[in-house]
Amino acid sequence: MLLPRLFNDKFVDNVFDDMFSFPSAFNVSSSRWMSTNVKDLGSDYQLEVELPGYKKEDIQAQLNNGYLTIAADKQSSTEVKDEKGKYIRKESYSGKCQRSFYVGEGLKEEDFKASFKDGILSVVFPKENNQNNIEEQKYIPIE
Repeated sequence: MLLPRLFNDKFVDNVFDDMFSFPSAFNVSSSRWMSTNVKDLGSDYQLEVELPGYKKEDIQAQLNNGYLTIAADKQSSTEVKDEKGKYIRKESYSGKCQRSFYVGEGLKEEDFKASFKDGILSVVFPKENNQNNIEEQKYIPIE
């Protein structure tokens, strides 16, 4: 049913998904590639970003104007040849995903601690101290 899909924002993706009928592993929406959990640890926050299939070298985290941007870029190639050197199968993959999170402009790169294990990137950073921006509460006398 192509017609109902004409009116959503993934028209081109849906046309090709329907046309080639890839297995469900390939029909993952890009918004689900970097599933993220945010934990409140008291004085810190922890982001847990799921990046299955990526290596630590494929991942980059950058802080710019109060936004933490996490990007992952991967390229791979597989070749299978018969005894005569002819291709039986040749596959390659190239993909990139990225998400940004506003963390506050008062934080610096040194405030972040990141680790990557078992396909999950963990980033811990302090809550921004907004107490400087909050004025002391003052009351207006009523006569």
